[in-house]
Amino acid sequence: MTQDATPAKDRPWLFRTYAGHSTAKASNALYRANLARGQTGLSVAFDLPTQTGYDSDHILSRGEVGKVGVPVCHLGDMRALFDEIPLDQMNTSMTINATAPWLLSLYIAVAEEQGADVRALQGTVQNDLVKEYLSRGTYICPPKPSLAMITDVAAYTREHLPKWNPMNVCSYHLQEAGATPEQELSFALATAIAVLDDLKGKVPPEAFPAMVGRISFFVNAGIRFVTELCKMRAFTELWDEITAERYGIEDAKYRRFRYGVQVNSLGLTEQQPENNVYRILIEMLAVTLSKNARARAVQLPAWNEALGLPRPWDQQWSLRMQQIMAYETDLLEFDDLFEGNPAVTAKVEALKAGARAELDALDGMGGAIAAIDYMKARLVDSNAARLGRIEAEQTIVVGVNRWQEGEPSPLTAGDGGIMVVDPAVEAEQIGRLAVWRASRDTQEVNAALETLRADARAGRNIMPASIAAARAGVTTGEWADIMRAVHGEYRGPTGVSRNPSNQTEGLDTIREAVDAVSTRLGRRLKFLVGKPGLDGHSNGAEQIAVRARDCGMDITYDGIRLTPEQIVAKAIEDQAHVVGLSILSGSHLPLIEDLMARMKQAGLADIPVVVGGIIPEEDATRLRALGVARVYTPKDFELNRIMMDIVALATPEEAAA
Repeated sequence: MTQDATPAKDRPWLFRTYAGHSTAKASNALYRANLARGQTGLSVAFDLPTQTGYDSDHILSRGEVGKVGVPVCHLGDMRALFDEIPLDQMNTSMTINATAPWLLSLYIAVAEEQGADVRALQGTVQNDLVKEYLSRGTYICPPKPSLAMITDVAAYTREHLPKWNPMNVCSYHLQEAGATPEQELSFALATAIAVLDDLKGKVPPEAFPAMVGRISFFVNAGIRFVTELCKMRAFTELWDEITAERYGIEDAKYRRFRYGVQVNSLGLTEQQPENNVYRILIEMLAVTLSKNARARAVQLPAWNEALGLPRPWDQQWSLRMQQIMAYETDLLEFDDLFEGNPAVTAKVEALKAGARAELDALDGMGGAIAAIDYMKARLVDSNAARLGRIEAEQTIVVGVNRWQEGEPSPLTAGDGGIMVVDPAVEAEQIGRLAVWRASRDTQEVNAALETLRADARAGRNIMPASIAAARAGVTTGEWADIMRAVHGEYRGPTGVSRNPSNQTEGLDTIREAVDAVSTRLGRRLKFLVGKPGLDGHSNGAEQIAVRARDCGMDITYDGIRLTPEQIVAKAIEDQAHVVGLSILSGSHLPLIEDLMARMKQAGLADIPVVVGGIIPEEDATRLRALGVARVYTPKDFELNRIMMDIVALATPEEAAA
């Protein structure tokens, strides 16, 4: 190439924004607007009832409908979600796991209604249940039948949707739960290995290499830019190594590491939220600069996700960030910028060595499915260490533990800088669901459910029966109820041991205070940590429970997805001195209102209740009016201060006051 020649440009990655809220109709309008603004792929966020297999009118769905995504209860909802969006021309990513076979079935049924060639459909279902047990918490069934459902989807797509990615191994939430780069690499690769080992028995040997090539990954890119860039290169090289050596894949195109990314949300701050724009941009560089490990699709969070639900303008701002990088810079005109760089090469090799050691340990335990408890405990410990470094200012977070003073953000003026879902949405969705049930052919529905039950019991691929059920008008909750009935429900590990760790730094004073108040109470201070509702983001609850344990409190933490009734019953059983609740899904008002009423009815009104979550100040004021003693948000990162608050609340004189 001469100096004056115009270099050939690479094609840019897919531009996505993770979006969905309120109703299928409202989300459809958002998708169409985003596509008109230059977005090139869709990324669907489903609400928690949809993710966990409940219809909008289920008791556990209360307060959760339309909050963190779009509710999809049946074919009519999916039809409305993609109205006037030709699915055979779209690349759609659906962030769905436990109900992935069902949502894909609904998607196929809508595509058929549109007259699309189903074989032309392109996109991805996340379909990774292992990370749900470890970090996100939207699982339904136990690991082994869940693994079978993952590979059912993969085997079905091989035959009927050859362009579809049947699984997105999701290491994103592993990093959100505190994973080190080595843990993110090894836990994700171990999950992919478990899936491929199971899939080998479901597809012909000659088709297996192509199926290896259809497995994709969904990863996280954090703020440690160089490490994250090297992590992606390590992912690429390790995957090539595993597919060649473990599975004998000879064709290089089937060994290619294909991944999409959403950059880190864990590091987005409620304090000085405008700083998050810089964080998001820097994190995007880690997955776009290195051509040899460049993401195939990128979706960026909005600057205000630590505050609440982003507005369309906020999502547009993140989209523009991608477009400027792809179209205004010369990034796509060059070969890999880091090939042969000694610092990068050394870091990549170190990460690969650490990941291989962890993979060997997991193999020794029987693989990812057998090692779920181990991996969960490792993540909880890593996250505790991460938070400890921030508290000790060994890790600097601008605006959080350093340079806290500053001008108030004009971006949060007026509406608080977020979108609030209308509470009426839930009742309207329930009403539409009732109409749908009344309008369908009951005999056809029952027959479809019986076929689904029979296929699930017999171990047959559940996709054909699921698609037939979708066409018949079966609902999300009805489909999931069959899976629960056949395979049982599962409660994942908490990763929180009741045995104190060896951590002592900064805790001696708190332990003395806990000992003192326990003496006055006549028994060890009992702290009950609970997660009401369907929110599976358990990191905060886990870290509060771990720190309370290490401070000498007697803690109870039974994990996610509890009803207010169950939490109150546990408070009575354990004779709790303080109850702590964690909700990050935005459903805090209805759930806490219900719980506080039940506490009063049970004669527990004198037991202090503290609440943590992404809670706007207006809502915090309402919670205090309900009797909540303390409200904590992401800005309250100093866990030791929270521990001292709990001690004070449990002190007899304080409780009496």
